[in-house]
Amino acid sequence: MSHSTPALTEADRLMTVCNSCRYCEGLCAVFPAMELKRSFSDGDLNHLANLCHNCGACYHDCQFTPPHEFAVNVPGTLAQVRTESYAHYAWPKAARPLFARHGTALAIGMTLITALFILGFVALNEPGALLTAHLDDTRFYAMMPHEAMIALFGAAFLWMLLAVFMGARAFWRDAGTPQVGATDHAQATRDAAQLRYLDGGGMGCFNEDEQPTDRRRLWHHFTFYGFLLCFAATSLATVYHYVFGWHAPYAWHSGPALLGIAGGIGLVIGPIGLLSAKRSRMQELGASGFRGMEVGFILRLRVTGGSGLALRVLGETPLLGPLLALHLGAVLTFFLSMPYGKFVHGLYRYLALSRHARDMRRHHGSI
Repeated sequence: MSHSTPALTEADRLMTVCNSCRYCEGLCAVFPAMELKRSFSDGDLNHLANLCHNCGACYHDCQFTPPHEFAVNVPGTLAQVRTESYAHYAWPKAARPLFARHGTALAIGMTLITALFILGFVALNEPGALLTAHLDDTRFYAMMPHEAMIALFGAAFLWMLLAVFMGARAFWRDAGTPQVGATDHAQATRDAAQLRYLDGGGMGCFNEDEQPTDRRRLWHHFTFYGFLLCFAATSLATVYHYVFGWHAPYAWHSGPALLGIAGGIGLVIGPIGLLSAKRSRMQELGASGFRGMEVGFILRLRVTGGSGLALRVLGETPLLGPLLALHLGAVLTFFLSMPYGKFVHGLYRYLALSRHARDMRRHHGSI
């Protein structure tokens, strides 16, 4: 079967070899899913690639890895297929080159957006207000009116939802639009929440020293749940504002503040750990040409969490204006870049896990 990219062609070759061996079938979801097929379309291979969590266990267990003539490198090849799939399914198509230039685009975009917020704060107020401590109850809106903030970030959020939905729909259709039930979604949710397949078959992820650990799993948990806590804080603050009429800033002991602080800590600790883990990973296990996308995504999460924490601690000082501009710039850049970077891997992986749960349920039910 012909494929659209060299990485997909190589993945097809490896799946043929692995289907003949099946030594690694107990390590993760990729190999049981592979065994259900005898030939692989592009959609099948993208599905398998997004099931792979890149723990590296199969690379170390395989007897055919380089320098063997079969040159089997499943995690490295699937990592390449996986990262290329993000660009392949992106909407609109004109935005696809952003994946390869993600790091540069983020740096330029965040610098410009933060600078525009600073200029806007100065234009809306007297220049000295930018470095003035605002201690009244509406100090967050002394820099930028609430209505303008909602209009700007609401539009960016809706665009992000549309672009992410269109990409996910294309991925789902390419996988054959399987009929997934509630039990399949429940299983996928449990697997995603626990990062079930990021354990190397029980031993942990493999690094450059070939010693398995679970630290990558820990850093992913800090980052993922930190993001969810920040989202919960924003959602609760929205309820406070529009349902109860309680306006920001909120007290330290309030629900939005506690959730936001916990989430911010997660978004600082997790990305630091992920960057450290990335430096110690074997180069053979990663994709080429997308390092800027991965590092840029991690750094953006760290800046978002760190600036939010700094705003909470220093929000009653003359640093309110610059910190607010940095934080809003980070959040707006995050919304605009979410469909065109590593963020989509979480959604595609969940969809792949849902299809896998459906396939396994049907397979075991037919035996």
